[in-house]
Amino acid sequence: MAALVTRAASQPQRRVLGIDPGSIRTGWGVVELSGARARGIAAGVIRVPDRAPIATRLEQIHAGVQAVLAQYRPDAVAIEDIFFARHAQAALMLGHARGVVLLAAAQAGLPIAAYPPAVVKRAIVGSGKADKQQVARLVGAVLQLTELPAVDATDALAIALTHLNAARLAV
Repeated sequence: MAALVTRAASQPQRRVLGIDPGSIRTGWGVVELSGARARGIAAGVIRVPDRAPIATRLEQIHAGVQAVLAQYRPDAVAIEDIFFARHAQAALMLGHARGVVLLAAAQAGLPIAAYPPAVVKRAIVGSGKADKQQVARLVGAVLQLTELPAVDATDALAIALTHLNAARLAV
């Protein structure tokens, strides 16, 4: 166990911004690793008007992510990977939103990691088929949150936790 703590203490990526991208709601959550303990720093949702033109929504998402990056100064960004959607238009919109998040992280010079939803669920709950409420409850328990944020923000915290665990386990 001491080796794990020593390894975690030597990791340069100790504060992670997790992002759950969406073209109307983009969840974000900042998790910090102190020794072997993760703690939630902040979480929220960037909400944009659903009837606004896509270019306007993307601009607002980009600006929102830049503001979070500037305020919380993470060492890395972890984002939910694209999954296969039933509707091509929905997948395209998600891809656009994900793209502006990746752009903001790249502009900040931060390393970026992507995790598929099933991997995040498996890392947090132990099952890739877990529902959002199971993920939210376990994220709240791990981070000892007294109140759960919105589901998009909880998903983002789960993505950040997944990245921190992956970084700790990397050889």
